[in-house]
Amino acid sequence: HHKSLALAPMSVLPEQQKKGIGSALVKAGFEKAKQLGFSSVIVLGHPDYYPRFGFLPAKQFGIHPPVEEWQSAFFAKELKDTALKNVSGEVKYLPEFGI
Repeated sequence: HHKSLALAPMSVLPEQQKKGIGSALVKAGFEKAKQLGFSSVIVLGHPDYYPRFGFLPAKQFGIHPPVEEWQSAFFAKELKDTALKNVSGEVKYLPEFGI
């Protein structure tokens, strides 16, 4: 059992995109997560967007989504070195996610 944060869906109004707002939100989220003692984050998101923040395909860590069709857009990031070294299995979301 390993607790990780899930980066929930994020959006920026189309007319406000390409100004660094989304990037600033993601980076601020990482800092807050570290302050709270979390060592990793997972995200279901666009494969062209999230890798720029250091997210890797979750399957590289042996981590799998609860819905197999999500695999190509399911990523994980270590906030601390080797945080996911001995972690593997299927992600279980809190009931609030409705999954």
